[in-house]
Parts: sequence; structure tokens; C-alpha cells
Amino acid sequence: MTVFVDTSALYAVLDRSDRNNSRAGGVWVRLVRESANILTTNYVVVETSALLQHRLGVPALRAFYEDMYPQLTLSWISEGQHTASVEAVLAAGRKRLSLVDCSSFQTMRQCGVRVAFAFDDHFREQGFEVLP
Repeated sequence: MTVFVDTSALYAVLDRSDRNNSRAGGVWVRLVRESANILTTNYVVVETSALLQHRLGVPALRAFYEDMYPQLTLSWISEGQHTASVEAVLAAGRKRLSLVDCSSFQTMRQCGVRVAFAFDDHFREQGFEVLP
């Protein structure tokens, strides 16, 4: 089973004060235990890294790279995907819909992935099944 993982989920796993922490931790453990293919993009990794370092500090960033990053299958956003994602976010004209979101949706569609591990309602709005 392949599951796309979003920044919202990765961050929730590592931030003990996040309201989704316990649910996120349970889903993460289950995915790893079941040897799921946990797919994400380099854009999600950059966004997660910046958020962790800014809000929680270098120890959280280190935990991400040592404990979680090795479990991820990384899809690198190409120039064409980037351009299409920029066009999608501009066409949507929504303040809370990001370039990273649009590149994630595009990657999921291109890879045939229907399930996202995310706490971002945009995934559900785009027609994806969302864990938890």
C-alpha cells in the first residue's frame, strides 16, 4: 500500500503539543510496521524541515532526519511539475492553498496514490482518502 504523507502529519508526529500528536503517532507506527510505501515530495521535506526548525528547534529537525526521513520514498518535483503547481495555485486564488499542496496533489495523481496521511482538509477537498 502506498500512502502520501503531508507536512501536517509529519509535524504532528514530532510535536508533542500538537492536538493531532497521538493520532498521528499511531498512524505513523502502523504505516512503518506494515511496511507501507510512505511517499512524499522534496517540497514537503523542505516545508517540514523549515517548520520543525523554526517552531521546535534543531533537536526536532534531527529526529525527523534520523527517525522518519529514512522511512520515506521521495518524489522530486521537476521543473514542469513546479510550473503546473504554480499555475494551479494561482488559478485557485485561495490564500490557504499552497504551492506545496498543489504539488502534492499533482504527485499523488501522477503516481496513482489515493490515500494521504494528512491533517490538511485540502486533500479531502481534492477527492483523496485521508488518514486518520
